[in-house]
Amino acid sequence: MESIAWMAWTLPTAIFFALLALTLVVMTWLAATYPEAERVGVLRIPTTRGDRLFVSLISAAIIHLLWIGFAGTDAIASLPIGEEGFEISSLWLATAISLGFAVLIFRTV
Repeated sequence: MESIAWMAWTLPTAIFFALLALTLVVMTWLAATYPEAERVGVLRIPTTRGDRLFVSLISAAIIHLLWIGFAGTDAIASLPIGEEGFEISSLWLATAISLGFAVLIFRTV
């Protein structure tokens, strides 16, 4: 475990990687079950599901970096779980914005 000790393995980090893996599994299943068809959206270029996923993942990274730069990662609430409690980071708001933006991308791009 010391070789990966440099990374902050927190609950949000674990949830992020688990959801990313789940997304890739679902996209693979969708590609196998329902073959992709390119479509032209607001960008006026043909895109596939994979293209829209890539754009939404890059957008999520940018949204999170901007959020950290401008709003920080301060706790917005604390739940009384365990001895010390469980703090909810403001990054969850950035995650909600990213998910909403991803839905917008998949619908319009």
